[in-house]
Amino acid sequence: MHRVFENFVEQLSASVDAADLCEAMASAAAGFDFPLFAYFTYPSASGDAPQLISNYPSSWTSRYLQQRYHSLDPVILRGLQGWDTFDWGVDRARHGLPNSQQQILESAAEFGICGDLTMSMHDHLGRFAALTFASDESRPPLLRSLARYEKALQLVAINFHIHVRRRLADHRVVDGVTLTPREFECLKWAARGKSAWDTSQLLGVSKRTVTFHLENAKAKFGVRTINQAVARMAASGLTRS
Repeated sequence: MHRVFENFVEQLSASVDAADLCEAMASAAAGFDFPLFAYFTYPSASGDAPQLISNYPSSWTSRYLQQRYHSLDPVILRGLQGWDTFDWGVDRARHGLPNSQQQILESAAEFGICGDLTMSMHDHLGRFAALTFASDESRPPLLRSLARYEKALQLVAINFHIHVRRRLADHRVVDGVTLTPREFECLKWAARGKSAWDTSQLLGVSKRTVTFHLENAKAKFGVRTINQAVARMAASGLTRS
């Protein structure tokens, strides 16, 4: 596990945007035998969009953001209560929960998100974030030896949280939706008629990275196509900024 953490810190240090951070965290999660992860920042105002960095299936994250499931998600609601590290499985967690919360867990399970280890974090400004490692098993093998790795996982969570705050501090608000600098930039070029490949050449990144940011922007706007996201941005008058 020492090598996993060392590689993780090196990748974080070299990260410049959400795509890099996502790749670093995905590698670390895999090192702990978790195929999926999600880093979620709770919106500071009721009308704001949450920030989500994850390798969950995009069809699930789009639904989650569009339906604002975070207001009912029992994992997020528990995390809001304070600093905590906890695990849950869809079979174990549903007992005693309202039907609306059970439905969220059951819907997540359909996308292979059945068992989680979640670490919640609260900073001095009252902002809340949660880092979740997820598996398609209700009780992933690592959780059986959680006591051995809990401190290492907490260090991973805190390091990731700090780097996300530092790298993605300069956000842009478009029509009430908070976009990261890269999301805003990729959407701006899309509004000017540039393809993902064109934008990748302009920004000096891969086409995959551009697509990643465009998909994130689309999910935040709660629309189905990039053109619809572009229309929302154009209506704000920021396409020439």
